[in-house]
Amino acid sequence: MVTRASTRAIGHLDADCFYVSAERVRDFFLDEKPVGVLGNQGACVIAKSYEMKGKGVKTGEPIWDALEKCPDGIYVKRDFRWYEVLSRLMLDQVRELSPRVEYYSIDEFFFQAEAARGQSLQSLAEEMRDRIRERVGVPVTVGIARTRTLAKLISDSAKPFGARAVMEPDEVEELLGSLPVTEITGIAGRRAARLSPWGIASCLDLARADRRLVRSLLTAAGEVLWWELNGDPVQAIHTKRPAHKALSRGGSFGESTAEPAVLYAWLVRNLERLIEEMRFHGVAAGRVTVALRYKTGHSGVGQRTLPVATDRFDLLLDAARPCLRKAWMPGVQASHMHLIAEDLGPRDQCPPGLFEDPAARARAEAVARVKEQVNNRMGRFSLRSAATLRLPAIYRDASNEYDICDIRGKICF
Repeated sequence: MVTRASTRAIGHLDADCFYVSAERVRDFFLDEKPVGVLGNQGACVIAKSYEMKGKGVKTGEPIWDALEKCPDGIYVKRDFRWYEVLSRLMLDQVRELSPRVEYYSIDEFFFQAEAARGQSLQSLAEEMRDRIRERVGVPVTVGIARTRTLAKLISDSAKPFGARAVMEPDEVEELLGSLPVTEITGIAGRRAARLSPWGIASCLDLARADRRLVRSLLTAAGEVLWWELNGDPVQAIHTKRPAHKALSRGGSFGESTAEPAVLYAWLVRNLERLIEEMRFHGVAAGRVTVALRYKTGHSGVGQRTLPVATDRFDLLLDAARPCLRKAWMPGVQASHMHLIAEDLGPRDQCPPGLFEDPAARARAEAVARVKEQVNNRMGRFSLRSAATLRLPAIYRDASNEYDICDIRGKICF
């Protein structure tokens, strides 16, 4: 295996059981107990403690199955507002110790690892881990290596509450030889099956394989992983999130429905949330897509291109209605909806429609400003479309006011 002599290092920090750890920060009673965090309106486990994992509970498992495996568990509703508070506190701590930091996800950061004079990279990893535990209260694991891919493999293998820097070629080789190729992010069942006939089962096998073979089997993305495993840092650290190519809002209904009025209420809710995000990023949509998923396993999709890109509620709703009708399967229970804005362009560069009434445009803009001002002052969704009145439970439950998609600035979704 070829490893460059460069001393450049990249770190990966990953919080341990982050959602559970965040709940424990504000409630010490949960320490050392089997804890599950619920999403999907309380229907499934989206995170679990190591104690609950030991009982066999898996991420994404329905709550009724989790209760059978772990009846003495403590199950709490997710609170992404609180998780974001701790996430940004962790981000601040990492930035104090690194000149370049990528906010990859709510509980993961990549950073340029630069040890201070007289400090080793191993002690830097330990300092970062211990500082966040002390100042934020969240246990994390830190891995440092020559590339992003290696750093993540190291941190994953050092969990929980580990800190490890692996820079020497023989240490890297030993680590890669001990890990199955599926430990690499981006290589799961299908890709592993393509590699298996060629005798590629471990991370080391992939690193030693012919680069051209890897590219033919896994495309250019696989070749990037090959270079990274061999110590060549070809994946950059992004200190700012790249511009969105599309924006989406939606997800599970929690309780499936075949009622047209309820589906329409969800469409309006998702549209209002989507417009919030478009306004934040200063973009307008040239195309909208509505996708429905059904309990039968079927799916329906409707799509419409707008004459002129816009972020106006009335115009987007007019476009989304026929999309919903096309995606709708009458009488079939729907479980998920996603509303997607595509062909995004700068909002301030979108011209008015050729036949658009200037007075109607001015009224729509005035309504949007008032709605935004009221909600900024009185609370999110204080002022919303009456169509959403058919979803009282959703607006009554504070856990539904804020979603992980609403945490801005992350690279990963």
